[in-house]
Amino acid sequence: MSTPAPPVPPSPEPAPPGADREVEPFLRITEVFHSIQGESTWSGMPCTFIRITGCPLRCTWCDTTYSFHGGERRTLDSLVEEAEAIGTRLVEVTGGEPLAHPNAFVLVERLLDRGFTVLIETSGAVDVSPRDPRCHLIMDLKCPGSGEVEKNLWSNLDHLTAHDEVKFVVADRTDYEWMRDVIRERGLDRRVADGTLRALLVSPVHDAVDLEALAGWILGDRLPVRFQLQLHKFIWDADRKGV
Repeated sequence: MSTPAPPVPPSPEPAPPGADREVEPFLRITEVFHSIQGESTWSGMPCTFIRITGCPLRCTWCDTTYSFHGGERRTLDSLVEEAEAIGTRLVEVTGGEPLAHPNAFVLVERLLDRGFTVLIETSGAVDVSPRDPRCHLIMDLKCPGSGEVEKNLWSNLDHLTAHDEVKFVVADRTDYEWMRDVIRERGLDRRVADGTLRALLVSPVHDAVDLEALAGWILGDRLPVRFQLQLHKFIWDADRKGV
């Protein structure tokens, strides 16, 4: 009597088309534009801006609320290629809050590898330690007037280098005094003096602060800060996008 043949296992289901391909990393992008850098120690320089969609903060004076939602899905390679096509070697990755998106760190690394000088505008509420040390952080510490002062991640100060800048957006005298005390208590003035921090920036909320008074406070307290205005808002309409 012959032994029956073992049952033939069913054939596996065929994989859907493209299932074996690695998914190209992407980001949701609100806009990419070429403009004059309006803030920081890089103010006045031609710069390509890549604005990433989305932000976990809701600052009272935010001027880019249009970046909170929507955006276009873009591969990282397409963003690098667009920056190459524009041709300016200074690129800022901004938002929203760009570092809330893990692929932002990958984008920055790819831009750096292509020889760009890369600035990251970040709120300081997200861990900056994974960043590529070749980039330049412009980190915004939130003053009380922003409504988001509790979101400051103070450990980020330990990760700042001589490439980096700390910005304070000031809405009134209370914000100024908070900034002054933070600079002194956290030793940020000493870090500027010894070269372990590039700069401290004071940025008044546009059309909300008496500029002469703010200048007087800075001079009276002998603060080693750079008083900056948002240059792009004086070149173009203050509410214009893409500049």
